Amino acid sequence: MSTDESIRPDPVARLEALLRVSESVHASLELRDSLERILGEAVRLVGGDAGLLALMSPMGFLEIEASTGLPVGVRSVRLRIGEGLAGRVARTGIPGLVEDVSHQPSYLRFHPDVACEVAVPLPVSGEVRGVLTIQSFRPRAFDRSTLTLLEDLSTLAGTAIRNTWLYEKARLKARSQESLVRVGQIINSALSLDEALEVVTREATSLLRAKMCSLLMLDPTGQWLDLRASHGAGERYRQKPRLAVDESFAGIVVRRGRPMQLEDVQVSGRYQNVSVAREEKLVSLLSVPLAYAGKVIGILNLYTGEPHTFSDEEVRVLSAYAELSALALERARLYERTLVVEEQLRESERLTALGLLAAELAHEIRNPLTVMKMLHHSVSTDFAGDDPRSTDLRVMGEKIDHLNRIVDRVLDLARRHEPVLALTNLNRLLEDLGILIHHKCRVQGVEQDTRLDPRIPGFQGDATQLEQAFLNVILNSIEAMPEGGRLRIRTRWLPSRDPSGAPDTVVIRLSDTGSGMPREQRERAFSSLLSTTKPKGTGIGLAVVARVVETHEGRVRIWSRPGRGTSVGMFLPIRL
Repeated sequence: MSTDESIRPDPVARLEALLRVSESVHASLELRDSLERILGEAVRLVGGDAGLLALMSPMGFLEIEASTGLPVGVRSVRLRIGEGLAGRVARTGIPGLVEDVSHQPSYLRFHPDVACEVAVPLPVSGEVRGVLTIQSFRPRAFDRSTLTLLEDLSTLAGTAIRNTWLYEKARLKARSQESLVRVGQIINSALSLDEALEVVTREATSLLRAKMCSLLMLDPTGQWLDLRASHGAGERYRQKPRLAVDESFAGIVVRRGRPMQLEDVQVSGRYQNVSVAREEKLVSLLSVPLAYAGKVIGILNLYTGEPHTFSDEEVRVLSAYAELSALALERARLYERTLVVEEQLRESERLTALGLLAAELAHEIRNPLTVMKMLHHSVSTDFAGDDPRSTDLRVMGEKIDHLNRIVDRVLDLARRHEPVLALTNLNRLLEDLGILIHHKCRVQGVEQDTRLDPRIPGFQGDATQLEQAFLNVILNSIEAMPEGGRLRIRTRWLPSRDPSGAPDTVVIRLSDTGSGMPREQRERAFSSLLSTTKPKGTGIGLAVVARVVETHEGRVRIWSRPGRGTSVGMFLPIRL
């Protein structure tokens, strides 16, 4: 096809050509593929030798997205608005033609053989969003009819670009929503804080197809940001020093509490580790705060390996992801604290058991000691002055008194474990315990089934002791279901029918579907600590439960059959 035939077709041929172009440029919804098609059809339509298509970035530059017939390096060139023919067309929105570039000494060349160039704006939704330029290696290869033809083409191209942008936006949104759901499941399954941190950075990198992601957390003083996890980072980045909140770009994100981005961290004066960025080949940065309960606890950094301006949709997606991640990190922290609290409660159980055991020993010692003292006083002391038995008897009396004082001190210490009564919300206490054991149940495959009677009023009780008693039973139940099962937690209010004014009763029933207990074990489950043979579980733990319930003037019952599970019922009088 000759140049004259290409740019001066009759109306029918022109419409046919535009129809072919329309079919071609709408054949793909992939942005890069669509832009390549638009440019290829435009060059073919007007018989050009080269061409480029540039889109306007949010930073105010023309970035070349597609090119043909030009050196490969042209893709990295960014044009300022107003620079060159393309820049002037972008600024004015008016098509431009340079019939012979040799007459313009300041002409911006992308190829040494270019002799003629035409450029038209690309309108998208009524706004100039890019420029299409076609070059020829022959002077005066294009004229005003070429401009008219390319203007018609640019209208078609603008619609195609808008469609691909809408499609890309919808696809990104769909992919991000799907990824957020998947990531939420992955993060929430993490059982430690370090594991959750690694998952957050890995999935963020995948979510937005970035080169690297890092997560920095505020230290307890709130003055420093420490690198806690990264994905895709090299050794140099992982070893970089901690950042001061008052003197770093990351600190600005923390203080402002909103997303910020840097176009190129390799040259930015606001970025503290430029040498690290260059060595790691990091370019653009999007940093979003991690906030929990209205307080920033860290930041999430996303880096690209090439110049990139993060779109509003990408910022929104990463911000939503950061919000989800902050919740997950707090859950992981809660789980770690749960493990610590559980161990502390276990230790408290052992100490309580030791105190109760000491009290029981003191009571058991007090009885024979009383007899010894009575017998000592009944022994005749009519000895001669120099009889050594007189001294022996005196020493025996002193030692018996000494033992009595020791027993008194032990009993006094045991009395300090008496309940400290205060208004207690029983249902809320059990709900909090349900949160505390949530992760442990999930890991072990135990399903929680909680039904609490909302009629139960607040009553006078020792919340700490009751929590310890309930947790002892619950942990025993979970241990009895190593292969999974169901933990049932029930409360019920029983109004008193006694006309004499006896208090109402609240029943707490904790049941499992575990291995159950034989009759002999059931009979000694709440027995004396001195007769207990099992060091934990239904041994000391349930003995402590019995003591706690008894100090609240309640009673405990146990129902269990081997292979059928166990149910522990606690009946507490409600004293308002």
